[in-house]
Amino acid sequence: MDARAPAVAEQLLLIERELRVQGWWEEQSPSAEALASQEPFCVDSLAFEQWLQWIFLPRMKRLVERGAALPSVSGIQPMAEQVYGEHSERARVLIRLLGEFDRLIGGAA
Repeated sequence: MDARAPAVAEQLLLIERELRVQGWWEEQSPSAEALASQEPFCVDSLAFEQWLQWIFLPRMKRLVERGAALPSVSGIQPMAEQVYGEHSERARVLIRLLGEFDRLIGGAA
């Protein structure tokens, strides 16, 4: 098991909690077509927070639960900074949490 797994699992829960706190958590899944986008972060079919909820969090949770190899690099914080730009104050905590995720993933296994 990857030594980073417990910390990554905790970070994923914090990211989910912040999405809920901000009211960005959705009960209804986007369409299968929207979820199947081949673009990075599904920029052509999902809002960034939808991508976090429906693509990123489930994939990362599956890796952690299965004890699978975690990625060695992550660059989600810069994307969040770009997406939220002028609204970065509202997204400040989420951006920080994503940066912490990036740093955890970048750590040695």
